[in-house]
Amino acid sequence: MTLLTAHRILIAAATLFFAFYGGWEIAHRAGAAGGGSTARGILAFLAAVAFGMYLLSLRGRRSSPDQDGEGGRP
Repeated sequence: MTLLTAHRILIAAATLFFAFYGGWEIAHRAGAAGGGSTARGILAFLAAVAFGMYLLSLRGRRSSPDQDGEGGRP
């Protein structure tokens, strides 16, 4: 597994986490006083969108031994 592959996996996991957390905050906002949970839910969804866009920007990149400096397998 290359470093870029591990990075993609972690970014995908962060995207799913923030999307789940945003949905959870929005779903449980009725029991909370104030708009704090709504704001946290919206911010979590924005973070999920940002991580998703970043993940899509990594789509075309390929790691090669010359790029990552490890000199590993081709």
